[in-house]
Amino acid sequence: MNLFAYDFMQRALVGVLITGLSAPALGIYLVQRRLALVGDGIGHVALTGVGLGLLTDSSPVITAVIVAAAGAVVVELVRERGKASGDVALALLFYGGISGGVFLATQSDGRSSLLSYLFGSPLTISEEDLLVMALLGGAVLLIAIALRPWLFAICQDEEYARVAGLPVRMLNLLLAVTTALTVTVAMRAVGLLLVSALMVVPVAAAQLVTRGFAATMYAAMVLGVIASGGGLSLAASYDTAPGATIVLVAIGIFAAMAAATALRRAGRRRGKGREISALTARELAMARPSGPGDGEPPDVILQS
Repeated sequence: MNLFAYDFMQRALVGVLITGLSAPALGIYLVQRRLALVGDGIGHVALTGVGLGLLTDSSPVITAVIVAAAGAVVVELVRERGKASGDVALALLFYGGISGGVFLATQSDGRSSLLSYLFGSPLTISEEDLLVMALLGGAVLLIAIALRPWLFAICQDEEYARVAGLPVRMLNLLLAVTTALTVTVAMRAVGLLLVSALMVVPVAAAQLVTRGFAATMYAAMVLGVIASGGGLSLAASYDTAPGATIVLVAIGIFAAMAAATALRRAGRRRGKGREISALTARELAMARPSGPGDGEPPDVILQS
């Protein structure tokens, strides 16, 4: 029997595909800035928003968006003004966010619901959740693709972008808010504790086989969709945790591509080695003197 004939499986599939498409599109900028783990920090802040939503009996997704966006902006401003290093700001995100989320959730009746946001629960995505995910995912894709040249400039060389006249502060804040949106999109699919993996692993896999920023972005988006759809299918078939299965499939894709790339490079090295050996042998043959005695030393040349 086809499990995707059920409505809840169809919603789950659409939800994870939205996540698989939008998370790597934004994650490539974080990888470029060497902030691959910032998604984890913002995910912990979003947990405070989830706890607030459970406590006030409102939509946890909406409150998570608001709290995560506010936290991302604060951390970006702190980083920009040099009041604390990036590591300290990230630590504040980790510990303050998860502590606030757990504290607020324990004050409500939604302790069990908190686990679905921590580890992902795409099978419980409602139509309202799916609509919010589609809107947020569309906004992330629009920003990541339409503003790619400017966002790439600030990620590659912030000082050069500032000299070139780009609004660096605004773009940094926009990138921070978009990261928060991406985290909240992905939390129902893979969970807040695993969201950073789907933002980073497809990008790392795409970098193995592509050249150029745009090509890497689109390849990562394709790999994210494949990992999300394939992971959900495996989870439905073998009754495993969907979020963890999706991340493991993404890691498996990365491992397979890394092994294939290593084998291809080893084959090229062996091929070049054989070409060099053959070329050296031909050069030696051409350099060998011809004539009587076939190049033997004069003292051993036989006279007729």
